[in-house]
Amino acid sequence: MKTTIILLLAATTALVSSCGKEKGTRDASGTFEATEITVSAQSVGTIKELNLTEGESLTAGGTVGYIDTTQLFLKKAQLSATMKALGNRRHNVALQLAAVRQQIAQQESERTRFQHLLQSDAATPKQVDDIEASIEVLRKQLTAQTESLQNTNHSIDAEIAALRIQVEQIDDQIHNSILRSPVSGVVLMKYAEAGEFAGQGKALFKVADVENIYLRAYLTADQLTRIRRNEEVRVFSDFGRKEMREYAGTIVWISDKAEFTPRTILTKKERSNLVYAVKVAVRNDGYLKIGMYGELKFKS
Repeated sequence: MKTTIILLLAATTALVSSCGKEKGTRDASGTFEATEITVSAQSVGTIKELNLTEGESLTAGGTVGYIDTTQLFLKKAQLSATMKALGNRRHNVALQLAAVRQQIAQQESERTRFQHLLQSDAATPKQVDDIEASIEVLRKQLTAQTESLQNTNHSIDAEIAALRIQVEQIDDQIHNSILRSPVSGVVLMKYAEAGEFAGQGKALFKVADVENIYLRAYLTADQLTRIRRNEEVRVFSDFGRKEMREYAGTIVWISDKAEFTPRTILTKKERSNLVYAVKVAVRNDGYLKIGMYGELKFKS
């Protein structure tokens, strides 16, 4: 009996000593989280395909579905036809002014001929003056027609440019109708199905970047003085069965406001009511999961 009591006391002492030692080896604890992105529809229409399931891994830029673009293609075709019609209405300025220029050239030739006749007294000064007046009228007519035709062409060009912008807008909408994952990650939630109508801004699915994961831990005020942003720390994750996996981590964010200790989080000093949240970036090797418990230790 005495031997049994001694053994129990020894085991209890060893257990308390072990727990205290383990507890003192970690500076803070928290849970792992990832950057979550909710992908929303950027165009309006019926969802034709949305090929993804919750828990599925996606690659950045990978296509997962598309929204119906029939009306967009028809609108683009209509704008293209309108631009072609406007282009056909443009004036060939040189061709339309060729007749006036030819008349001016003929009158100038006549003026030269009558000037020679005037020198030999075969013509009168009035005849030469009349030809000069006719040339001046034709030149003014040429200037007016040139300005009118150019203004018309400029107006048509402006209309075509405005229509081209509308076509580019439609091309952008068609591009946005193809549903892609913005990051490589895992689908957390799926909010829509093929066949549903998608309005602009409608949430379609949520994806999390699980390659770059963060440990959100909480530090007391005195611990805060020991760290700085971009400082390297050691991160530990509990995989059960007393297995702890170690990772290299970097402190990327430190809260500037204190908050009450979360009930599920134990800091080094359990009596502290106010703590500061920090985020530690960890490169995920595939074993870390969102919500998994983790701990960190300062290197100094």
